[in-house]
Amino acid sequence: MKKKIQGNSKRPRLYVFRSKKHIYVQIIDDTSQKILLSSSSIAKDLKPQVSIKSKVNCEVSVLIGKDIAKKAKKKGIKSVVFDRGTKLYHGRIKALADSIRQEGIQF
Repeated sequence: MKKKIQGNSKRPRLYVFRSKKHIYVQIIDDTSQKILLSSSSIAKDLKPQVSIKSKVNCEVSVLIGKDIAKKAKKKGIKSVVFDRGTKLYHGRIKALADSIRQEGIQF
């Protein structure tokens, strides 16, 4: 049985969903059951940068990671609980996590 990952108001949960075409990231406060921030490869504010790339790859994951980290810093979030679901920690998910860490968010 898998342990359920939970976030709270001090350390919200950073949830990553990866499909074949896109990648989505959300920062969720599980105690109040609210999505605080989100970013994805289909976000309108990232469209000019992502549309240059023909498909979602590690470079796009890095852009999304930097975007969500900047949004989190503006909201005052410094540390999160990383939740990658059932996906393995390599490739696009690893690139995303590394870019978030480089921007100063701890997990």
